[in-house]
Amino acid sequence: MGLEAYFDDIGPATMGLIGAVLFVIPEPATSALGAGLLLLGGSWWFYEWKR
Repeated sequence: MGLEAYFDDIGPATMGLIGAVLFVIPEPATSALGAGLLLLGGSWWFYEWKR
């Protein structure tokens, strides 16, 4: 079994984590980029869920 089962979750989780960090930075451009990455990572995560 191993880590192969978790490889599909690494991409969306990393995108969400980077988006959350960028969202917290008080610069408007990075906050907008962070919010976009959070939305994209969350939708990607739901797409991969139970797949």
